[in-house]
Amino acid sequence: MKMNIDELSINTTRMLSADAVQAANSGHPGMPMGDAAMAYVLWSKFLKHNPKNPYWHNRDRFVLSAGHGSMLLYSLLHLTGHNISLDDIKNFRQWESKTPGHPEYCLACGIETTTGPLGQGFATGVGMAMAEKYLSEMFNKSGLPVVDYNIYGIVSDGDLMEGVSSEAASLAGHLKLGKIVYLYSDNKITIEGSTDLSFTEDVGKRFKAYEWHVQNVAGDDLKGIEKALKDAKAEKSKPSLIMVRTHIGFGSPNKQDTADAHGSPLGEDELKLTKETLCCSLKKFCIPREVLGHMRKAVQKGRDEENKWKALLTSYSKKYPELSKRWKIMSDRTLPDAWESKLPVFNPADGSVATRSASGKALNAVADILPNLIGGSADLAPSNNTMLKKYTEYGVVKGGRNIHFGVREHAMAAALNGMALSRMLIPYGGTFLVFSDYMKPSIRLASLMEVHAIYVFTHDSIGLGEDGPTHQPIEQISSLRAMPHINVIRPSDANETSVAWKIALSDNSRPHAIILSRQNLPVLDRKKYPSAEGLEKGGYILMDSKGSPDIILMSSGAEIHQTLGAAVVLNENGIKTRVVNMGCFELFERQTTAYKNRVLPPNVEKRVAVEAGASSTWYKYVGLKGDVIGMDRFGASAPAKVLFEKFGFTAENIVSRAKKLLKG
Repeated sequence: MKMNIDELSINTTRMLSADAVQAANSGHPGMPMGDAAMAYVLWSKFLKHNPKNPYWHNRDRFVLSAGHGSMLLYSLLHLTGHNISLDDIKNFRQWESKTPGHPEYCLACGIETTTGPLGQGFATGVGMAMAEKYLSEMFNKSGLPVVDYNIYGIVSDGDLMEGVSSEAASLAGHLKLGKIVYLYSDNKITIEGSTDLSFTEDVGKRFKAYEWHVQNVAGDDLKGIEKALKDAKAEKSKPSLIMVRTHIGFGSPNKQDTADAHGSPLGEDELKLTKETLCCSLKKFCIPREVLGHMRKAVQKGRDEENKWKALLTSYSKKYPELSKRWKIMSDRTLPDAWESKLPVFNPADGSVATRSASGKALNAVADILPNLIGGSADLAPSNNTMLKKYTEYGVVKGGRNIHFGVREHAMAAALNGMALSRMLIPYGGTFLVFSDYMKPSIRLASLMEVHAIYVFTHDSIGLGEDGPTHQPIEQISSLRAMPHINVIRPSDANETSVAWKIALSDNSRPHAIILSRQNLPVLDRKKYPSAEGLEKGGYILMDSKGSPDIILMSSGAEIHQTLGAAVVLNENGIKTRVVNMGCFELFERQTTAYKNRVLPPNVEKRVAVEAGASSTWYKYVGLKGDVIGMDRFGASAPAKVLFEKFGFTAENIVSRAKKLLKG
C-alpha cells in the first residue's frame, strides 16, 4: 500500500523507536508508537527550532514530560537534523550514549530538560513559560518581539496523576500562561493495566477549573490535531491542554491498547507483524529516503527563522542600545561589572542579625543591578525575606519580579528549573528548610542538569523554637549534602550571608541552597577573626591556637558562635584548639589537597563537629576517633534558647565533650 509522506513519516518514527527498544532489549515502545502522529504534526508544522543551532534563544521549547517514551524524542531529533545520529539511536540505553533511557538535558542535542520522574516535565514547562513572560515584558517593544516562543509538551496519564502537575497547572492557570500548549496522550493505559483502576476523574473538567483552554481530538486525526494546535496557539490568555485519544503500541496486532506495550520490547515476532501491519520495511532502523528529505526540511526552515530573528535583533539593538546591552549580559550569562560591591557589609556594633534578615538585605541590595534575578516564596516571603521591596508582583503588573508561588513548594522548585533553563534568568525560591522535602525531586533534577537555581531555606534548625518537631529540620541538611552537584551553604553570620549570595549568584554551573537562621546571631568582628570571604573556600580556619592544635572544633551556621565560646575556654585551659568554619562542604571538597590538609591536618585526629542537624555527614571530617554533637532525634516545642541548652548546643557541653574525647 502506498502511503503519503505524512503517514510514511509517522510510521517511520514508530518503527525507528520500536527497533531501538528491541535492540536495547529494554525500554518503552508503546508511547512512541501511540504518540507519533501528534508529535509529527507538532514538529513538522508548528515547532520553531533550528536543528543546527539548538541554543537559539527564541526557539520554541519541547518538553517530553512522559520521559519514558524517550525514543520518540530521539527519533524526532534525528529525523529533523539535530545532533543525534542513527548510531546514537542504535546505541539507545547503552553506556555513555546520547540516548539514555530517559531524556537528560543536553541542549547541544536538542533536549531541553531532564524528564522521567512523572510530572516534572509538566511543571518545568510552566517555569519555562514564566521565563518567557518575564523576558518578553522586559525586552519586547512595539514591532520588535525579540522574545516570542511557545512551550510545547507531551504529557501522559501518569504525569497528570502526580501532585506536582496539579500544583503547576493551578499556578499556570492563575498566571494566564498562554504560551503553554500540552498534548495529553490519553491512552487509558498504565503499567498495571487500564486507567480505570485508579484514574477515573474528568481530566478536562479539572483543567477547565484550573482556567486552562481544553480541547479533545483523536490521535490519528492529523487535520484535527493541526486545528487544535492552531486554536491553542491563538489562545493567548490561557494555557492549553489538548486531550488526544491515543492508542499505546499503535499498529501492534497483539499488544496495541495493552499494558504489555508500555515498558517492554515488542519481541522480534511482534515487531515483524507490526511492520507488516503498518506497511513498513522489515529492515531494522529503516528510514526511507523521502522521509529523511521531508523531515530534514526543518534544517533550512530553522535557519530561515533564526536569520529573521537575528535581523529583528539587529534593528532592536540600534533602536534600544541600553536594553541591547542588557540582553547581551544576560544571554552571555555574565554579571555586570562590580556587582559584588552592592552586597551589604554588616557592622558588629549594630547588633545581632538573623541570617534570613541579612539574606533579604543582600537580595534587595543587588536587585537593581541584576534585573535577571527573579523569584519569590511558597507563601512565606515575610518569613523568608525573599521580597524585592522596590518591585511589584509577577503576573499582576508588567515587569513584576516577586513571584507568589502559593503553598506549592514542589511546583516552585520545578518552575525554578524551567526559568533557569532559559539560560538568561537567575531564579530563586524560598521556604522553610523542613519543606525542602516537598521540593527534593525537582532539586535533584536541578542538580542532575546543573542549572542555576537558588533555594533560600530559612528556619534552619531547632532554633526556630516553639513550632516544634514538625517544623524543625533534622535530616534535611544532610540529605541535601548527599546530593551531587549542589552547593549547600550555611553561613554563620550576616557577612557570611552576603558572601553566600556572592557565591550563589556568580557560580552558574550548579544550583545552590542557602541555609539560614530564624534567630538573631552575633555579627563576627572581622578584625578579630578572618574575613568572611573565607566561606568561598567552603571551610576555613576561624580561630587558631598557638602552635599545632591538640583538637579541632568544626561547625557551621548558628552553632559557630557556641563553638567559638568553647574554644576560648579550652585554650584558656591550656588545650590548643582550632575552630574551622565548615559553611559549605562542597566548596571545601573542591579545594586542593594541600589546602584541605592545612585546614584539617591529618595528624590531628581529635576532632569535634557541632551542628544542630543529623550527625551523619560530619564523620567524613571527624573520623572514627572524633565526636559529633548533632541532632539524631526529632526536636521539641520550646523556646530556642531552651532547646539549644537541652540538646547540648552550649559552649559548656562542647568543652565537656572535647575534654572527654582528649582523655580517650
